[in-house]
Amino acid sequence: MNTEQTRAVLTVALMAAFADGLKDERERTRVRELAARLPGEGIDLAALYQDVLLGKPELEAVAKPLAADKALAQFAYEMAVGVADADGAHTPAEGAFLAKLAQALGLPAAAAQEYVAKADAIAAVPGVPATVPATGAGTQPASVDAAAIDKQIVDASITNAALELLPESLASMAILPLQVRLVYRIGKQHGYELDQGHIKEFIAALGVGLTGQYLEQFGRKLLGGLLGSVFGGLGRAAGRQVASSGMAFASTWALGQVAKQYYAGGRKLDMEKLKTAFAPLVQQGQAMVQQYGPQIAERAKSINVNALPQLIGRG
Repeated sequence: MNTEQTRAVLTVALMAAFADGLKDERERTRVRELAARLPGEGIDLAALYQDVLLGKPELEAVAKPLAADKALAQFAYEMAVGVADADGAHTPAEGAFLAKLAQALGLPAAAAQEYVAKADAIAAVPGVPATVPATGAGTQPASVDAAAIDKQIVDASITNAALELLPESLASMAILPLQVRLVYRIGKQHGYELDQGHIKEFIAALGVGLTGQYLEQFGRKLLGGLLGSVFGGLGRAAGRQVASSGMAFASTWALGQVAKQYYAGGRKLDMEKLKTAFAPLVQQGQAMVQQYGPQIAERAKSINVNALPQLIGRG
C-alpha cells in the first residue's frame, strides 16, 4: 500500500467519524489528539484531521486510489463501518455516508449492506440497559467480592485480546461493547444500576471515548505496519497482531481497574485523578500480557465470529 492509499484510508476513517457531526467535544479532542500522535509514515495526520473537519473533501475523490484494489476497498469500508458503529448502531447520517462510500469504492451494494447489518447487530446488543429508574442510584452492598471483580476484569481482558487476534474486522468491533458491559457489571456489584449513557460518559471522561478508541485501534494496525501483506487476503503480520492484542488486553484491564476504584469510592472520586491514573494502569496491563498469552490464544480458538452478539450479551 502506497502513501496515497494510506492517506485515503485514513481520510475515509476520519470522514466516518465526522459523518454524524461528532458533537461530543471530548470525542473530537480524542480524535484530534490521536491524529497528532500516530506515526504517519510521511503523512501529516494533524493536517489531515483539519482537512476533513474544515475542508470536507469529496468522497469520490478520496476513494479513487482505493477503488481499483478490491481487498483494499473492502478494508477501508469495513473500517468506516466500525468507526460509524463504535458508539452504537449507526445513525441515518452515518448510514447515508456508508452507502455513498460503498458506491464510491465500487463495492456491491448488497454485500455492503449485509456487512453493515452484521456490524449493527453487534453494536445494538442490549447488554446494558438503555435507561434506569430515577431511583436507580443503588445501595452500597454490605460487602463486595474484590477478588471476583478482579477475575472478571482479567477474563474480559483476555477475551478482548483474543478478539484482536482474529482476522475478521467484526471481531475487533466487539471489544468496545464488551468494555461497556464490564463497567456495567462492576458498577452493579457495587450497588449501582447503570445505563448506557452513564457508562459512555464515564469512559469518555477518562479520555477513552468509543469512537476515538476504535480509531486508535485502527490507526495502530494501519500505521504500525500491522497489515503487512494485508492485501494478499487481509492477513495480519503475526508479531504486530500480538502487539495489538496486547493493547486490547491492557486498555480493558486498566478500564476495569479504574471503574473498580470509582464505584468502590461511591462515585465520589475525582474523575481528573482517575483519568491521570489510567495511563499508568494501561502500562501495568501491558506488562501482564505475556503472563496470560496461553489463555488469550486458547480463547481466540473458541470464539465464533458469527455469534458475537451472544458473546456481548452474556458479557
